[in-house]
Parts: sequence; structure tokens; C-alpha cells
Amino acid sequence: MDPVELLSNEPHNPRDPDPWVALFLDRSLPMNERTKAMLLVDQRSFSRQFFLPTIRPISRLLIIIFQILKIFVSNRFTSSKLLHRLLSWGLRNFVSPEANYLILRHFHVGSEILDFIARNAPELGVPTSPIRPTNLEHVKDEIFLNHDLNLYNFVIRLNRALRGQNRTLAPPAKLDFSGISDEFPIEPMPRRWTNFMDLQSAIEIFTPMYQLFLTDRDFWRASNSLQLDETIAIYVATLMQAPGLVALVNNRHPMVPLSTMRAGFRLMLHGLSAESLHGFLVECKHGRMPQLARIVSVAAMKQLPATEAA
Repeated sequence: MDPVELLSNEPHNPRDPDPWVALFLDRSLPMNERTKAMLLVDQRSFSRQFFLPTIRPISRLLIIIFQILKIFVSNRFTSSKLLHRLLSWGLRNFVSPEANYLILRHFHVGSEILDFIARNAPELGVPTSPIRPTNLEHVKDEIFLNHDLNLYNFVIRLNRALRGQNRTLAPPAKLDFSGISDEFPIEPMPRRWTNFMDLQSAIEIFTPMYQLFLTDRDFWRASNSLQLDETIAIYVATLMQAPGLVALVNNRHPMVPLSTMRAGFRLMLHGLSAESLHGFLVECKHGRMPQLARIVSVAAMKQLPATEAA
């Protein structure tokens, strides 16, 4: 059944309300309805409840082992191409359709947020390198690594352009939302009996693989890039004159990088932050801009660092 229909038609028992249905019906965060439904169906899955707690400690132990191993073998046995072929195979054969959809959608969302910043500061001439996968075969094009590179290259190019012109980022006379899409052309995902794994479990398994097959610099850059959400949100908030937008971000500033041990959990926050920010831009594009006062009021609730759920 379609995730939106599944959660919309869930019977309501006041003595036993479904928390995932409550979160789906809640509209306090701007977010695409279908994406939100897929995320919540994925979060309430059997895999998320029982498989994740089993795999998480194993994954973190492997991160420690591989970190020690890298001291001795350095970068002699790394291969981004092999890594992405393994990731493509694993996603296609073991990860749930909802999780796979969310993963591919994330690249579209991230590309459009960077494009929004570039479009609304055209005088800077900052180039972007959009990543728009439509199926899992595109994962083989090293899209995870390129996604991280795009983020850092964009920040460097944007700020070098600003420094070169001796200016700061400023709101344009008129905001350009033409690069913001409501939906993305993503093909149906595999739905075999083996495609059972939820998104967070898949991330926990793939994180030590990421560390093993990438150079040490690539892995640390990937891990720390998860905290660039706040940086990107500040850029968007500046262009829109909406400082409260930063309240949508939970990953905190990358100048104080967090441990790679929790990279899997922070990747989930990264995805949620990107979806919320993109959802806000979609609302603005259609003239349904939420009251900024409401967003700012949420900021106080966002000041405590995010903690990991079981």
C-alpha cells in the first residue's frame, strides 16, 4: 500500500494511538508529504525496531578496527569505484524500497538547495554540480563521494567569490525559486522479499564499508560534511532574511566536528534537515510561506544537542 494512504487510513484508537501516525499528521515541519510518509513507514518497520539495535554495536566496533587498520595500511587498499559498486549491489538487493527512494531523493534535494543559493547570488558566478540519480545503477557513478565533494567545493567557491568582491552574502531584490522542484523523476525501487532493511540499519552497515574503502581524508571529510547543514541553512536564511530557518538544523556547526562513531545517526539528521529546508523552499515557491514567527519560536527547542534514540 502507498505509505501516504497507509498512514492516512490508519485506525485511531485513543487508548493506543500510533506515534508514527501522529508524526505524519503533524505539520510543524515543512516536508514533502510522500517523503515524510516513506520515512515514517521505514522508521516503524520491524527492521528498524529489532535489526538496528543488533547491527549498531557491530558496526561501531568495525569502525574502531578499521581505524586501527588504517594506521598500518594507510590508503594502499582504497577504491571508491569498488565501494560504490558494492553500495549499489547492497541497496538493490537488501534495502527497502522506501529507504532506497529516500537515499536517491536526497541527492536531488541537496543539489537544488545549492542551486537555490547560486541562483540568488548570480553576481558571484558560483558553479554547481547537480547530482540527479533516477535509479540505483547511478550509485556506481561515485555519487556519495561526489556529493561530499560538491558541498565543500561549493562553500569554498562561494566564499572565495565573496572575499574577491569584498562583500558578504546579501538577499536579492527578488528571490528565484525556479530551480526548486515539487517531485523528482525517481524510478520504482526493487521490492523483493530480500529488500527488508530499513534506512538507518543500512547506513550503519555501510558506514564502516565507507571507512574501509575510502582514503582517510575522504572518510573524515564525508563524516564532517554532515555538519555543513548549519552552514548551508545560514546561507539560505541570509538570502531569505529568515534567521529562524537555522532552527530546522540539528547537526550543529562543523567547526566542532563530532565523532565518526555516530556518523550513521547524524546522517539521518542530515537527511531530515535537508528535507525540511527543501520543504520550506517548496512552500515559499508556491506562496505558502509559513509564518516566520512560528519557525523562530521553534528555535529555542532546538538548542539542546540531539541525542541518539535506541
